[in-house]
Amino acid sequence: MFTEHHRRPMAAAALGLATVLVLASCSSGQQAAGPEGGGEAAKVEGKISLTYLQKQGDQEYFVGEAAGAKAKADELGIDLKVVNLGTDANKTISEAQSAISQKSNGLIVVVPDPAVGPQVAQIAKDAKVALLTSDDQICTTGPDPSSCPPDALVPRIGFSGAQMGGEVGKRAAAEFKKAGWNAAETRTISAWKQDVTVCTDRVEAAKDAFAAAAGAKVQNIDVPTDNSPTGAQDKIAATVTANPDVKHWVVWGCNDENVQGGVTALENAGFKADDVIGVGLGAYLACKNWSSGKPSGMKAALFINGEDVGALAVQTMYDKLKNGKAFPKEAFAPTTMVDAGTWKSAGVTCG
Repeated sequence: MFTEHHRRPMAAAALGLATVLVLASCSSGQQAAGPEGGGEAAKVEGKISLTYLQKQGDQEYFVGEAAGAKAKADELGIDLKVVNLGTDANKTISEAQSAISQKSNGLIVVVPDPAVGPQVAQIAKDAKVALLTSDDQICTTGPDPSSCPPDALVPRIGFSGAQMGGEVGKRAAAEFKKAGWNAAETRTISAWKQDVTVCTDRVEAAKDAFAAAAGAKVQNIDVPTDNSPTGAQDKIAATVTANPDVKHWVVWGCNDENVQGGVTALENAGFKADDVIGVGLGAYLACKNWSSGKPSGMKAALFINGEDVGALAVQTMYDKLKNGKAFPKEAFAPTTMVDAGTWKSAGVTCG
């Protein structure tokens, strides 16, 4: 979520996020089920203890997210424990149980697999512990958030998948028009882990925005990946091999990892930078292409700051447990499109 993702200067995360965040409510107007419904978490009078369970905790985006969460926790006097779940869905369950046994007042989770959502929600509800997700959605009633009733989605802090994907698609279309390529000799690649709802939201929005702005009909190829650079590289390399007559490629995906994998696969297949348009989502890997000073197929990336998400998640949980403020259905952080000429001034920290 993206999964994707990122690292940044901590100062921005610790400063008045409320002024730059947009809260969006689902059309149902209902609170999410789970710990919010029937297992209401009690207000905490003393020091708050929180546990942040993150998938892929060594990924740059999530490193930044943890840093932002810790900075906000320090500011608010919260006892925060961050746990790296890696890609182990079963660990989500055991660590959630462990957090509750250690008297955490609230759980913030980024699940490796949304299928564990109902079990995590039930654990929190039974213990009357507040539950909030960041980045990826989970459903209290089933394994697939995309088919979940709106009132059964656990409140989420993150980014708007539709907004992000739309920005990526618009920039890809602008780069395509600038390149002047023949549409018949061009293909777009949409690469993502297809069981992650927020990824699908991003990719579908990118497709729609590209189609609306490209000025020509370009055939798209969906490529299922595991959202990692190597996984995307392998799958996209196979796609390129299967389409030997294509001369130009446009690549987008759920995150920077997918696009970086695609750009690398195309480079290894002999395509020059002028024949590749990659538009990343995150900028944490894209910037490495630009910092080298060499021509790259990575033409732009949407900068998303994990520290903002981690800080807002902790602030939102604090407001709930200390002040009784209801969780928003979703809270979104801002994004910025960057490229080789603007990434440094935008504040992207390249690891």
